[in-house]
Amino acid sequence: MNLQQITGAYVSAVNPMVPCSVQVSTGNTVAADFTRVPSYAAPVILQGQIQSLTFRDITQIEGLNLNGTRKAIYLTGKVDALVREENKGGDLITFPDGTIWLVAIVLEGWLQHTGSNEPGWVKVAVTQQIN
Repeated sequence: MNLQQITGAYVSAVNPMVPCSVQVSTGNTVAADFTRVPSYAAPVILQGQIQSLTFRDITQIEGLNLNGTRKAIYLTGKVDALVREENKGGDLITFPDGTIWLVAIVLEGWLQHTGSNEPGWVKVAVTQQIN
């Protein structure tokens, strides 16, 4: 049972889903001067709902020492923050207004069972990047 699909129509009446361009981190490359440059896969469009962080979200990310403007996004699909085991940084999300946001932490995630044709969803905290 996909609860997001069931409740999505009601929530979208107040806060609509918007198309977000997502670039998944593929790790990094080393430049000629030996600096590491993040690399990303080609962008894909996922539907997302942008919200303010809740008090619970804020307390969950409080210890990360994040600075800047932050928001929460519910996305249909899968995105990640830093994944050390795979040597990947956070994924980038571009909002319809052109602002770029870095996935700082995955707050919640629900992946569908194997064999399901429906995508899962994820709630992430993002930090605005300087374009």
